[in-house]
Amino acid sequence: MSNIHYFGIRHHGPGSSQRLISALEALQPARILIEGPTDCSELLSLLAHAEMKPPVALLAYATDDANSSVFYPFAQYSPEYQATLYAAQHNVEAAFIDVPVNIQLAVQVAAKESALSEDEIDTETEATDEHLATPAVVLDPIGELAKLADYQDGEAWWNDLIEQNSDDNAAIFDVVANAMGTLRQSIASDIPSMQRDLVREAYMRLEINKAKKLTDGPIAVVCGAWHVPALTAKHTLKADRELVKTLPNKLSAKKLKSTWIPWTSARLSVRSGYGAGIDAPMWYQHLWQYHNDVNKIERWLAQVCHELRATGHIVSTASVIEASRLCQTLAAVRNRPAVGFEEIREAVIACLCFGEQALWHQIEAKLLLGSAVGEIPADAPLIPLIEDLQSQQKKLKLKPEALPREVALDLRSDAGLRKSTLLHRLVILGVDWGNLNGGGKSRGTFRENWTLSWQPEFSVKLVENLVYGSSIELAASNKISEIIRKEKNLGQLANAVHLCLESQLDNAASLGIELLSKRAAHTSDCLELLESITPLIEISRYGTAREISLPHIVQLIERLTIQAALALPYACRNLDDDEAWHYRRAISDAHQALLLTDWDDATAEQWWKTLQVIIETEASTRQVSGLCSRLLYQAQRLSDDELEILLAKMLSLAIEPAQAARYFDGFFSDAVDRLLYDDVLLNAIEHWLIGIDEDDFVQNLPLFRRIFSDLDAMERKRLIDRVLLGREQRQSELVVNESMLETWPLQLARVSLLLKRNKAWQQ
Repeated sequence: MSNIHYFGIRHHGPGSSQRLISALEALQPARILIEGPTDCSELLSLLAHAEMKPPVALLAYATDDANSSVFYPFAQYSPEYQATLYAAQHNVEAAFIDVPVNIQLAVQVAAKESALSEDEIDTETEATDEHLATPAVVLDPIGELAKLADYQDGEAWWNDLIEQNSDDNAAIFDVVANAMGTLRQSIASDIPSMQRDLVREAYMRLEINKAKKLTDGPIAVVCGAWHVPALTAKHTLKADRELVKTLPNKLSAKKLKSTWIPWTSARLSVRSGYGAGIDAPMWYQHLWQYHNDVNKIERWLAQVCHELRATGHIVSTASVIEASRLCQTLAAVRNRPAVGFEEIREAVIACLCFGEQALWHQIEAKLLLGSAVGEIPADAPLIPLIEDLQSQQKKLKLKPEALPREVALDLRSDAGLRKSTLLHRLVILGVDWGNLNGGGKSRGTFRENWTLSWQPEFSVKLVENLVYGSSIELAASNKISEIIRKEKNLGQLANAVHLCLESQLDNAASLGIELLSKRAAHTSDCLELLESITPLIEISRYGTAREISLPHIVQLIERLTIQAALALPYACRNLDDDEAWHYRRAISDAHQALLLTDWDDATAEQWWKTLQVIIETEASTRQVSGLCSRLLYQAQRLSDDELEILLAKMLSLAIEPAQAARYFDGFFSDAVDRLLYDDVLLNAIEHWLIGIDEDDFVQNLPLFRRIFSDLDAMERKRLIDRVLLGREQRQSELVVNESMLETWPLQLARVSLLLKRNKAWQQ
């Protein structure tokens, strides 16, 4: 007759895993039952595959809605993973016993389908309120036991009791089960979370009973410690079946898919799957890897030193020795069975970080969360897009990592171009594995700097994009083509075409260019015309880096530029501040892009003429007028004398201060550094600042400070020096009367005030 043994573990607990392995070796079970969805049991054997490298996760999703998905993550030190390895190594059958995942997904799908009804909204609100009212003991039973034992958190309590305790394995499992049983007695059974647990536990009891009938020999049940008292308590089969009947209907087998996906060490700190999350995954990995090593604390301190030195901080061997001694002392003072993570952290901050917690925080994420990403066997049932991505990652040697990593790509090399193409295609699919930071130090289009950071959710994104195709290239092409056909805004359409070219999607790019030409002929909105110029110019320049032939793009740019130039003087009249900001940004971006092109004389002349008309038109919005004045002056199409007259007019005391400030904003935003070497500008601004009424000066001070914030500390000092240095020069070179000399202290005070940052200005 078979007998059943229950092992209450902590999900992702290395100490639980060690004790579980010892207990299984002593028991030698004929069958192992594990907390997990029963309809995914066939995937358990893959978890023990030689090429499976945790962290990994079991992903189950609804085929018609990939957002309805469930994850079950496993680390190398997860007890469930080690139990599966034991089963494979000893030829023991293993199976999941929890509620099927297709029932869990059916609940999610049903909730989404009825989410728009008022009744459902009210129900969700009530459910949220009930969840908030759920006692902490249900949400975190280990944390509650820790409080009762006078520990600050559940991590420390569990480490002392399980991870680093030398007591007998069987005795520890019994102690934990008794503690959980006592806690459960104090919880009302009618709260939602407890009701869900009761149904799950009834389902598991029924599965255990089925296994009992099929097994000759001991059965090991591996589950969360919280469930052990309920699983061992006496319940009739009839009562359990009645509880299970309250579960919703399952999704059909055709609507459910399950597979293994790579997980990340950092994501093990997030509650998912079993509702488990650990604060320091890499610390637990260290405990698992070196559990029998007497020098495991010193090994961890060596890792800390490595990370500190990598950030440029000096750490001496003597400091490491002191940290090791302090760890031992703190553990002894606190009556801990062994040195725990809290003692190590405090010793590191005191001895290696010199008491500066900020220094510890610089390395904390990398040290505790890590950047490990799991690997899935080649013969695992992957979805096509994930399989295609993994294949390309291996070919291109782009290893997915959880923590951000900088990668510089040279598009002139085949490898760099292929990596860039893959990353851009993933952007189209909403998989932001890489974020483009710009061209780095190179001023050309041959370099790209990316920040790579892999997140497990990207696998779900790939599942969602299966409707567009079974390969990364096909899915990206079909998706961007769909976006292009629906896009009405000319600027956004041009950006989409640019993305097509970056992604080497020639068919989609051709479609976009064709639609660009057609829609440009029917566009009259000036702002839309301006915003389309920059991406079109970038498209035209892409042939230099990617050898792409782009007929008609140059002609289209010239046509749109002339259209925008003709409409601009009328469009930028009497704008409010928000509208002026958008126009100013669009004009500046288009202008900078146009300067990089070989535009014909007619187009160039029309553009410069438009800028001149804007500054000469009284109704032009002052921010736009100020920008156009600067662009003409920088291009030497306004002489020093003409600019001096223009500034004297626009910054005259006869002009309303608010309007003068707007002109100042348009002229100097992103170009205030010109004051460092341009006497014409500096003289005009100095006289204006002196003449502004005190109330008007204070009212516009935030605007002035924002503009001057573009200067760094050295540039601010140079500007102050110029103002101070110019005093003696002006006395000798200019005709200066006494009233002007009296204004210099005010001038210096106001300039100093403008240049302040958070701290007081120091000369």
